[in-house]
Amino acid sequence: MDRKIRVLIAKVGLDGHDRGAKVIAAALRDAGMEVIYTGLRKTPEMVVEAALQEDVDAIGVSILSGAHMTIFPKTLELMKAKGLKDILLFGGGIIPDQDIQALKKMGVGELFTPGSSTIDIVAYVKEWIKKNRPE
Repeated sequence: MDRKIRVLIAKVGLDGHDRGAKVIAAALRDAGMEVIYTGLRKTPEMVVEAALQEDVDAIGVSILSGAHMTIFPKTLELMKAKGLKDILLFGGGIIPDQDIQALKKMGVGELFTPGSSTIDIVAYVKEWIKKNRPE
């Protein structure tokens, strides 16, 4: 791939704990990707609009508040409405296994829980982009 992968990292909802999001943003940046961090307390609408404006390949959402079964489906719905069907939506945070499976069935990519390796996250994003957005 000749161009840099562009990833938007978002902290959605009322949760103000963004250390994990910043660690992932730094890991992706260190791996050579362009990373846009939205900052705290964004809505799904704000995230999808930023993704559209920034022409990203992937959106990573960090959720620790327990609102994942609302936030991810809403974000997917907005992405589809805006024509962002070929962009990866992945995430991480405190998400129970049964919810991870349900979200994946809806179309969300990999969901990383606490303790996940940044190496694995970087590899996943690179592989998904290589396979799905090779341009």
